[in-house]
Amino acid sequence: MKQAVAQNAAVVLHAPPGAGKTTRVPLALLDVVPPATRIVMLEPRRIAAVSAARWMARTLKEQPGETVGYAIRFDSKISARTRVEVVTEGILTRRIQSDPGLENVSLIIFDEFHERSIHADLALALCLDVRKGLRPDLKIIVMSATLDYGPIATLLGDAPVVASAGKAFPVEERYLDLKPGPASTRAAAAIRTALRETNGDILAFFPGAGEIRATAKELQASLDMTEERLALHPLYGDLPFEEQELAIQPSKDRRKIVLATNIAETSLTIEGVRVVVDSGLTRRLRHDPSTGMNRLVTVPVSRASAEQRKGRAGRLGPGVCYRLYAEHELRGMPAFAPAEILESDLAPLALELHVWGVKDPSSLSWLDAPPAAAWNAALELLRELGALDATGSVTATGREMARLPLHPRLSRLMIRARELGCLRLGSELSAVLSERDLLRRSATAEPGAGERDVAERIELLRRWQSGKDTGPGADHSALRAVDRTAHQLQRLMSGVGVKTAEVVDPDLVSRLLLTAYPDRICKQRQEGAGSYVLVQGRGVRLSPGSHLINNSLLVAVTVDAGEKAEGFIHIAAPVSEELIRSECSGIIETARRVEWDHKQGRIASVVEERIGAVVLSRRSFVPGDEDAVPILCDIIRRDRGILRFSSAAIQFRSRVGLIARAFPEEAWPDLSDESLLSRPDEWLAPWLSGVRTAQALQGLDILPALKAKLSRDQLRLLEERAPLHAAVPSGSKVKIDYSTGEQPILAVKLQELFGLADTPRIAGGRVRLLLHLLSPAQRPVQITQDLKGFWDSVYPLVKKDLKGRYPRHPWPEDPWNAVPTRRAKRRGD
Repeated sequence: MKQAVAQNAAVVLHAPPGAGKTTRVPLALLDVVPPATRIVMLEPRRIAAVSAARWMARTLKEQPGETVGYAIRFDSKISARTRVEVVTEGILTRRIQSDPGLENVSLIIFDEFHERSIHADLALALCLDVRKGLRPDLKIIVMSATLDYGPIATLLGDAPVVASAGKAFPVEERYLDLKPGPASTRAAAAIRTALRETNGDILAFFPGAGEIRATAKELQASLDMTEERLALHPLYGDLPFEEQELAIQPSKDRRKIVLATNIAETSLTIEGVRVVVDSGLTRRLRHDPSTGMNRLVTVPVSRASAEQRKGRAGRLGPGVCYRLYAEHELRGMPAFAPAEILESDLAPLALELHVWGVKDPSSLSWLDAPPAAAWNAALELLRELGALDATGSVTATGREMARLPLHPRLSRLMIRARELGCLRLGSELSAVLSERDLLRRSATAEPGAGERDVAERIELLRRWQSGKDTGPGADHSALRAVDRTAHQLQRLMSGVGVKTAEVVDPDLVSRLLLTAYPDRICKQRQEGAGSYVLVQGRGVRLSPGSHLINNSLLVAVTVDAGEKAEGFIHIAAPVSEELIRSECSGIIETARRVEWDHKQGRIASVVEERIGAVVLSRRSFVPGDEDAVPILCDIIRRDRGILRFSSAAIQFRSRVGLIARAFPEEAWPDLSDESLLSRPDEWLAPWLSGVRTAQALQGLDILPALKAKLSRDQLRLLEERAPLHAAVPSGSKVKIDYSTGEQPILAVKLQELFGLADTPRIAGGRVRLLLHLLSPAQRPVQITQDLKGFWDSVYPLVKKDLKGRYPRHPWPEDPWNAVPTRRAKRRGD
């Protein structure tokens, strides 16, 4: 290993759990790197970083802070003598931002890289960029027990892979066939079995803190801890740091049972553990960039993680691993867990890269590049928080946000708290939220109490700070951890919090939360129902017992997207419309909404003030023609029956259509239904002024609009070629009906046409009229375009049939020479 590091810029070390990577490699390389330079080793968790540093210091018979030190969030043990510095990943990122050249650092070690945390991926990308541009001498080692080392070796420039067999002891695998039931019941049964069948301390793996607490309760009810000399310790990320340390320290006179999440999979050596109980499950946080929400899902662990868990039992001697799943289920697990960068909220990463000067992540080297959708969502959030300007460049506010060890939301909250002169409150609020809701257990400790909102949690903290009663079941270690974090944040902001009363101003809390969570404003859908709609349009719901259920507006701080249509609100605070207007004025949009109300059959028009899907106010207004006419035209296109043509309009369209067919060489407008109703904006828009309802639309006189489509010459020609009336031999002007089909109809009493041989024509003689020859009762006796043939052949038959019925009307023997008339004979004639 020493030779590989000395001769190469990067090395990949592949060694099994317990091989000593974490505690032996850094010390072994001290004589390889240049004197007076440091080795920085990254650990994914605070407890692992501190434990590794203490172990190495003890090996050298020193205290942490001498040759070996550590730096974690809000705590460090480092001196001028320190050569090996064990840090958590965020610490290195901030160091690179403040010292891009990494002065006096010669080697960076990425431990347990198989966990593929987003911080490790970011730190590695920045280190590679530093080495490329500033420090070609900077060496990098990536270490893992289960990593697929091929891709990482390629990323590091075809780095050599050093493999070590290590000194892990054999671990016997036992697959338990337990009865179906709650996970806590099955796990407790497995632990009781392990207590009977084995010796040594027990480490049990669970997906989350809820299962750990439930299993602990079952074990305490079924085992006599004192008589059997047992010690029960939970171990998960939400625990105060001191409690995590208690879990990994050796127990001198008791058999220890550690109930842990995957925090105990790697790096940590828990003294005395010879037995592992593996649930085979883990919990992952998946971020949905479309909603900005996270979803906590319980999934099977990867085979690599299952191997890591099993290996915990073989670090100090031969061990046993009880698996609460079948052997075939192990084979069906994914080989490796997905990289966190592919599933996480990328806002912290995006802010770090922009401070680094990188707007496009593709310009850096990644094992897995940030997904585009999540990256774009992160940029949008950073713009809303004021960290990026309209051009995508980092602002002064953004740079200050990046210097705080918080999510960008909470960093922005701290800056706003300073602006409002409530730095103490901002620090306490950020601590409550950044410590992943440590106060939740205390906040709900009272029997029958509903979950408190954020302001009440801070009041609980302040009562504890004052030494007053915090109620039964208060978790003092959690309160202590949150208090310490709040003081550290206040110190980082270089401010001293003003001593304030225990009672917290809820409006001030809500004001700060609105600054950090402008996209989490939600509005109640139905009064008292507990169902809300978020800015993004996603539905979310309060628990039925929440006392916030009667608030119409909330800022939902912690929301689980869930697997169903609605997400679930875990932490929220009430907000008022006035407060939203004050804090979020820059993202409030005023929208005039004009649309067709199909139910009412009219145009509905409102002015809305909204943030996304959350409507703050709505009022009606009378729309102008510029808004209404396009909507009317659209409804005409979609509802072909809403526009009604009068008989005069129908006549006009038919006349124009006739002339267009008779004179195809001329350009006459198309007045067909298809042409008119598909493009009403081209001819009807000027006549829609003031029209707002279906009733007014149906009563609209269409004829002027149709006439406007013809030029003056066309109108003149239309009157000449397609007249409304035709003169007949009797002297009458008879109306021509153009509306019934392709041929214009002249319906006239046959007596008015005596002596006429040729069928009348229009359109310059190109179109014959279709004659409807009427009886005295105005009923057609013949329909023809051959008038001469009618007189010669049909008229004698008609005369014979009708003369007796209509004796007062002329029925001459010779219609050719008879006088045409429209009147009947007078009496006495």
